[in-house]
Amino acid sequence: MKRDTIDLSKVNVFTLFSKYFFPTLLGMLSMSAVTAIDGIFVGHGVGSDGIAAINICIPMLMIFTGVGLMVGAGCSVVASILLSKGKLKAARLNVTQAMLFVTIVSVVPSVLMMIFSDATARMLGASDYLLPMVKEYLLWFIPSWVFQIWISVSLFIIRLDGAPKLAMLCSLITAIVNIVLDWLFIFPLGWGVMGAAFASSLSLAVGGVIAIIYLAFHARQLRFHPLKMSVTSLKLSIRNISYQCRIGSSALLGEATLAVLMFVGNQVFMRYLGDNGVGAFGITCYYIPFVFMVGNAIAQSAQPIISYNFGLGYKKRIADTEKIALTTAIVCGVIVTAAFSLCPKLLVGLFVETDNTAARLAIAGFPYFSVGFVFFIVNLSAVGYFQSVERVKPATIFALFRGFIFLIPSFLILPQILGATGIWLAMPFSEILTCACIAAFYLFCKWNVK
Repeated sequence: MKRDTIDLSKVNVFTLFSKYFFPTLLGMLSMSAVTAIDGIFVGHGVGSDGIAAINICIPMLMIFTGVGLMVGAGCSVVASILLSKGKLKAARLNVTQAMLFVTIVSVVPSVLMMIFSDATARMLGASDYLLPMVKEYLLWFIPSWVFQIWISVSLFIIRLDGAPKLAMLCSLITAIVNIVLDWLFIFPLGWGVMGAAFASSLSLAVGGVIAIIYLAFHARQLRFHPLKMSVTSLKLSIRNISYQCRIGSSALLGEATLAVLMFVGNQVFMRYLGDNGVGAFGITCYYIPFVFMVGNAIAQSAQPIISYNFGLGYKKRIADTEKIALTTAIVCGVIVTAAFSLCPKLLVGLFVETDNTAARLAIAGFPYFSVGFVFFIVNLSAVGYFQSVERVKPATIFALFRGFIFLIPSFLILPQILGATGIWLAMPFSEILTCACIAAFYLFCKWNVK
């Protein structure tokens, strides 16, 4: 397994960011492709009802992924700073504790949700009509969530260990396996949504095992370290995990934003437009993780550079890295917005035939929905910066703004004013308000310093 040697304190920050960004972006998009590929095959093999059923299940997966991102981001920040101070053993212990923790917190609720699958499907908002498909998808998909959370955490660590290309390959292999198995299970074998769930589970298992093998046997610095079985060791582990979670809490809130967006959006679309509305929103929701992962890739590419130099006190390198990250966020946001505004029919047609009701609703809504993507990506990058320099409070507050404080009221109020158009504009309005708050906070801090 090839590893790159990357000096985070001396190499030009633009070169460093480029080395991290392109493999990270490709890897992130590949991970998002796992559920999107399910949607494409289910859309053509089952129909818009299958897409709606899968979309109802996805918010729970987002929560699990969010826990992984929270621990992964926190662990990566802590390990970066420890490495910059030469504390290799402490960095390894933090990595081991993080992976053990996420294993426990994913296995226990997964088992409970499989036992109570009916209640879980109802809790997620399944209608009587969609309930059988939602249950079927859950029962075959839930076992993979432990592998998903392993991947979410370990990719942070693998990149920090100097192997961003390996992190990218781990995600690419997962996506490729999923494509092959989705086609096999849905079309030749005709297993429908169950086939899509089983394909995702097997592909995520492959990616998770690759990541674990690397960290156990091949990591250059951040390989697993044995934990002592003592009360003192347990207390130390709890303290370290708590600190990692506190630093990475905004990453969990970022993923929770997607879960809230999908969950509340499903309820509002069901109320105003029925099952076809949920189907239309479901098509849109397959693209949201891609946009999220663009912002996440920018934040995660900047994070090891910022955190390592933060540990050394190199303020200029930190500022330069954040300028590059924000510029990249704006450029990427403009490109994504243009694609959704100019090519909605093409994007919807990847999932379903464009002549049905759900497809027509999605085509009409895409241009409105995409207005917020520039702000969406910029906000993720800004929150990632605060997280990287251990400024937990602003990172958490702004994550709460975009995910709860502005988003939920927007979903409840805008449809009453603008009708169906208001549902599509809820996310953009929330992101614009959050971006304005971040800009105001930045100007206030700058004025205070002067």
